[in-house]
Amino acid sequence: MHTVVVGTFGVTASDVLAVARDGARIELSDEAVAALAAAREIVDALAAKPEPVYGVSTGFGALASRHISPELRAQLQRNIVRSHAAGLGPRVEREVVRALMFLRLKTVCSGHTGVRPEVAQTMADVLNAGITPVVHEYGSLGCSGDLAPLSHCALTLMGEGDAEGPDGVVRPAGELLAEHGITPVELREKEGLALLNGTDGMLGMLVMALADLDTLYKSADITAALSLEALLGTDKVLAPELHAIRPHPGQGAAAANMLAVLKGSGLTGHHQDDAPRVQDAYSVRCAPQVAGAGRDTLAHARLVAERELASAVDNPVVLPDGRVESNGNFHGAPVAYVLDFVAIAVADLASIAERRTDRLLDKNRSHGLPPFLADDAGVDSGLMIAQYTQAALVSELKRLAVPASADSIPSSAMQEDHVSMGWSAARKLRTAVDNLARVLAVELYAATRAIELREGLTPAPASQAAIDAVRAAGVQGPGPDRFLAPDLAAADAFVRAGLLVEAVEPVTGPLF
Repeated sequence: MHTVVVGTFGVTASDVLAVARDGARIELSDEAVAALAAAREIVDALAAKPEPVYGVSTGFGALASRHISPELRAQLQRNIVRSHAAGLGPRVEREVVRALMFLRLKTVCSGHTGVRPEVAQTMADVLNAGITPVVHEYGSLGCSGDLAPLSHCALTLMGEGDAEGPDGVVRPAGELLAEHGITPVELREKEGLALLNGTDGMLGMLVMALADLDTLYKSADITAALSLEALLGTDKVLAPELHAIRPHPGQGAAAANMLAVLKGSGLTGHHQDDAPRVQDAYSVRCAPQVAGAGRDTLAHARLVAERELASAVDNPVVLPDGRVESNGNFHGAPVAYVLDFVAIAVADLASIAERRTDRLLDKNRSHGLPPFLADDAGVDSGLMIAQYTQAALVSELKRLAVPASADSIPSSAMQEDHVSMGWSAARKLRTAVDNLARVLAVELYAATRAIELREGLTPAPASQAAIDAVRAAGVQGPGPDRFLAPDLAAADAFVRAGLLVEAVEPVTGPLF
């Protein structure tokens, strides 16, 4: 099994995906263990002094003015975890919780938190055992980090609350730890706070969304090319020299992908003798511009994620010179903004795909295709309601594109008077990514059927490879009306698994 070694200088997106989705094992580097021990010596020295130090010998948030006596500090750390584990609503997905815990461990191992090495090792042990704390949908405002979600994880480390075992069954966390030989942690000064105070949930969800969207944007270029082909459009608008004079890198990549898919097509360019149609509609002609702008948005989001993956997000932090200083690095704004920005790009990519699907189904705009791609229009409804479903998804995506980060709601008696809502931005982006896959699946379903209805015209080799693969996956071609939901579900699974990209790349070469 793949092993991820956590050091003092952050982790990579690949590390996050390996732990969150593939169950990779975690090891702490010797360097990380040494840094943990050194930072803990600083915290212990400060804890022994009579002067109050925030997070070490004081209360938290609006209660930070109280100096806590030594005999109450262990109780204080337990209490902050118990009281902050106040989430409600449905359970958060296993991969999100694993990413959340792993990214918290990444910051702990930086040596800036003051957590003891044995606490960090317990975090790794819990992940390696396949134990997943029960974390709820609601509770994070994305400032002072993802407090409630991280608190539910910390509760598991203490042997309290509920967690899911490797068998998928939810049980008391204490039982699961005991079965795997893991001793619950007894938190000391600052440790409870250090386990709660980070942007780890929203960052983990951003990393996973970016990985999924890398595949979906390639898939969108393919479905756009298939629709262009089915509509007898022209591929001249994809010429590299046209995109070189507007040098957005994402736009050039999208155009190159579409051109690669369409190479050798016998369907493109037929409208040139059709006087009323001197150019294709925007949803066809501007596909690279829209998909390209989204790609460039993803590139910016990756840059933010990379910086955050290299960060130590905690408050207060232990500095190499021995100071323990308060800061505002836990604020989720940098991550929240790009989560919302990506959701906007996702909604627009889905929107343009839906417009192409609608064009394929409208006999007045499809250039010779039957109404709704039906076998016997009037007797058969064809894909009429498949487009309704797609339209409903796009409408939902537009609502999900409303930025969460433009909102703020004060908390903690006005001490935390401006928050990022980054967790909410991340949660809605996950839904948006799922819905984009569904929208592209409907376009794929319609475009492949439409191409097969163009009798006497030969599609591009890459297009034919896509058609053959999707048919082999159980998605049926033209014919009389049938129960559509299973076909659409199969197309969704095909797109979501990256199989559309896998089908065409042997013909086109690697897509961008």
